[in-house]
Order: sequence, then structure tokens, then C-alpha cells
Amino acid sequence: MTATSLDAITLSVLQAALQQVCDEMDLTFSRAAFSPVIAEANDRSDGIYSADDGALIAQGTGGLPVFVGVMQYSTKTLIGMIREGRCLAPEPGDIYIVNDPYLGGTHLMDVRFAMPVYRDGVIFCWLSNTGHWPDIGGAVPGGFSASATSVEQEGLRLPPVKLFKKGILDPEIFAIITSNIRIADQRIGDIKAQAAALLVGQSRLTEILDRYGDNTVVAAIAELRKRAAEQMRAHIATIADGIYCGEAFVDSDGVVDQPLEIRLAVEKKDGVLTFDFTGSSPPCVGPMNSVLATTLSSVYLAMRHIFPDVPISAGAFEPLVVKRPEGTFLDAHYPRPVSGCAAEVSQRIAEAVFAAMVRALPDKVTAAPAGSSGNFALGGHDPGRNRDFVMYQISGGGYGGNIAHDGLSNGCSTIGISKSPPVEIMEQLYPVLYRHYALREGSGGAGKHRGGFGLSYEIELLRGEARASFVMDHGRFGPQGALGGADGAVNSVIVFRDGVAHVPPHLSKEQDIALKAGDRVCVGTPGGGGYGDPSERDPALVRRDVALGYYTPDQAAEMFGFTADPSLKLSV
Repeated sequence: MTATSLDAITLSVLQAALQQVCDEMDLTFSRAAFSPVIAEANDRSDGIYSADDGALIAQGTGGLPVFVGVMQYSTKTLIGMIREGRCLAPEPGDIYIVNDPYLGGTHLMDVRFAMPVYRDGVIFCWLSNTGHWPDIGGAVPGGFSASATSVEQEGLRLPPVKLFKKGILDPEIFAIITSNIRIADQRIGDIKAQAAALLVGQSRLTEILDRYGDNTVVAAIAELRKRAAEQMRAHIATIADGIYCGEAFVDSDGVVDQPLEIRLAVEKKDGVLTFDFTGSSPPCVGPMNSVLATTLSSVYLAMRHIFPDVPISAGAFEPLVVKRPEGTFLDAHYPRPVSGCAAEVSQRIAEAVFAAMVRALPDKVTAAPAGSSGNFALGGHDPGRNRDFVMYQISGGGYGGNIAHDGLSNGCSTIGISKSPPVEIMEQLYPVLYRHYALREGSGGAGKHRGGFGLSYEIELLRGEARASFVMDHGRFGPQGALGGADGAVNSVIVFRDGVAHVPPHLSKEQDIALKAGDRVCVGTPGGGGYGDPSERDPALVRRDVALGYYTPDQAAEMFGFTADPSLKLSV
């Protein structure tokens, strides 16, 4: 069947069916996983990829957007290595594992599985997923080494190898993995969950192929890719020809205490957007380098934020041309450390895209969101349970204001829909107590439409000893306001040891901070940037924010030029 002979109803049904396959894989992965970062925070993604070139066919709506381009790049690389004989050829039931950042990845903790789906002895497509493992070895528990100077310090690096051979877990590969990571005895649950998600996807996809026929599904995939490209081009056509510039800054690389610059020029010409990062900082010493796959995916996800109605498909990326940022920290090569690339640098790249495009599309682009995943890892021994642990905390922040309304408070990071694990779950699993967990009042940037508020939390270690590590950002520069709006509040980290406050020299990046029972960690995540002139904000909204305690009267006067009665009560 050709694309032209597909009726609209069948095409729509198949589009939804392919999407549902990915959604069910996501759900299976989260429900079966053991680690809270996957089971509760949903730091994972599943997708379907072309057997020819690894191009994205469909991805789950609940998967992290940053993995959209990354897994496409990774699958393409795997296919190429198989064809070149650099990787063992697949057989039915095989599942490859890979986390090498330089082969189409992010950081080492994001571990990807890939499995071929066969029809009549021929690979029809690939299913792939990525899950954030809470530990992958390396210098510090959790893998977020804030001062690593080479990738070997960040953990175990795996090229594509068959973890499952004809459906059977390879005990030798498994032994190599578990011999190089912490809490190895807990890893088998996540591994089986990740593999189970692919097997569920294979079963559901097979049902679709059996029902509609391989040729019909192939024709639908081609048509959906074509239409996604056309839809993205239609959106791009609304942008006036020209060059739009933006910038963003990473606080530091964790080793050298000076900012890293992202310089971006976006050119709209001939129906195409070209992204040029010339002038960005050179490769850095510390772990805030970004591999090419993550840089590409960061641009794609930023455009998905701007045009969310475009289907998730390789076709949507066709009118987006990213010049390879050679010679910058956005094109990392071995052995540059990269633990901060997906969680932090990717969000600075997206912020630069927003800053460039807001003047071209002020009705669609927001001020900058918090733009940090708030990576906090705590690892040690729990004497109460007589076992080791690695706790990984991600946290949300404020979204930027936009042309229509204020920014969302405590939203997920720019790169995904993963959420903070519930406090109750974390306290059950780890020897910690959350003494405080609330909105970070006053953190939203002022504007006609203010930014959303970040998160404020405090964690106390209840027993034993542990080591804390942080790889966060926006500690030096707050999320950018747009069109006259003010920046959001910066990230804040304070560690209290024996009651003495310690602020990391790199503000929100440090590793191996020794903690003992009674020590506390206090974090305040960034608020979103404000949108538009703060003096144009409706006074009634300022009064409401003060009455709710979002801003103090003094803050309201300073930020919005408006004095509210401190005794004002909100009328319901």
C-alpha cells in the first residue's frame, strides 16, 4: 500500500497505535522498576526507530524529550557499527546495552537498551529505551562527579554489547556491570524492567502489524514522517526571514570557576532554521561538556516546547539544521567528562534557543524556565538496615512567564516530564528526613506575567555516614527574563555540618561532601524568568501574590514598584 492510498482514518488510527505502543512501554518500565528515579520520577523514555537509519518513528508521551534526538542518534550509530562489523550482528531475542556518551548518548547514568523487531526473518524496526540508573560506578555515589576531568572518573562506560542473547541474560556481561557499580544487588530489578518494556512493545507492535499488514504500517510511517516535516515547515514559515541571536551561561564547569558561554545565532531562510553556536566556549576541563547527540536533542526539544503540536517524529527535525559546534564545549569528544551535559548543559542550550526566538515568536516563546534538574546524590551505609544506599534527588523549579499568563511553579525540568520522587517514598527507602519541602517564595522573576516559583527543601541524614554530591546550575545567573521581565532567583545550596553552614565554592556544584547523622542539606531551586515590563502587572495580581505569601510587601515594592498592605488578607 502506498501513502496516497491510505485513508485518513487508518492513518490516524495507526499514528495513535504507534504512540500507544511507546506509552505502554513507558508504563511497563516505570511500574516494574525498583529505583525511585525510574519508578516514581519517570526518568526514562521508550521509542520506535527505523531499521534503515535509526530515525525516530514514535516516542512515548511520558518520555523525556531530551531523549528524542539522543536515542535516534544512538540507534543510528548502533546500526552503523553492526553493518561495519564493529558490533555483533543481532538475532531474534537479542537486547543490546550501551551508555557510551560519544556513541549517541548523554551521561553514563542514562543506560540505553535496544532490541530488533523481526518480521519474516528481517528486522522491521528497532525498539529502544533509556533509564537513569542511580549509580554507574565512578568516583562518587550517583555518578554526578562535579570535579571529574575525564570520563573514566564518572563511571563504567559500555559500548554496544548484547546483554540479552536470544532472550537470555548474559551472565558474564552482567557480572562485569555489577562488579563496577554500587548497590549492585538492587540493579537486577531495573534491568529486568527495562527489558520487559521492550518485550511488551514488541508484542503490541506485532499485534498492530498482524492486524493492518506490514505494508500498510510502513506506508503510514512514511506518511507520518512527511506530514511532521510539513507541519514544522508551516510553523517556520510564520517566522520572518532573518537572524535571531540568543545566549546563555553555565555557572562553571565544576573545576575552573568561570562561566561557560553559549552563543547562538538562528537564521530563518528558505523555510529552514539553521542553528549556529559559533563563539561558544571551548571544551572545558570539568564535566559540563555536551556530546553532539545531546546538543542536537536540546535544540529539538526547545523547538518542541515552542511548537508542541508537531508530532514526535524524525520528520519534525528535517527543517532544523544544527551546524556542528566543533571546537566548543557543545561537541565533546573522548575523554572529556560529560556528567552534566544532559541534566544541565542541555537546558542552557534550550534557554539560548528561547532567548533567540522570543522576539521572533513572542506569542509562543516563554521567558527562561528554572533550567536545572537539581541533581543531588547521597550515598553511604544505613546501619539501621545494614545495607549501602545511593539516593538520587531531582527537583523542579519555576517556569518562565509568557504572553498569556504567569509561569508554572515547581514544574519539571526543561528536558523532560520527570518529577521529584515523593517525600514519603524517599524517607521509606533511605535514612533521611525531609524537614522542609515547599514552594520557594519570592523566587519568580518579576514581569507583566511573573515567573513561577522554585522549590525549597531541607534534608537531614538520620543515621550513619554518607557523601553528598551536587551537579546543578543557575547558581550564578538566574533564568532569563524576556521582553523586559526580570530574571528568576538563582539556585541555592547550603550544607550544615555540625551546625556550620557550608556553601560550595562553585555555588551548586561539589562532590564528596562528608555528612554524618544530624547534618542537613538545604536547596532552593531557581524561579522562572518574568515576561514583559513588571510595571505593567495588574495590581490586583500583585496584591493576590502578597496575600498568598508568594512575595513579601517589600519584595513586591522592589520588584513591581507596588506597595501592598502587609495586613492584607486574601478574600475567598
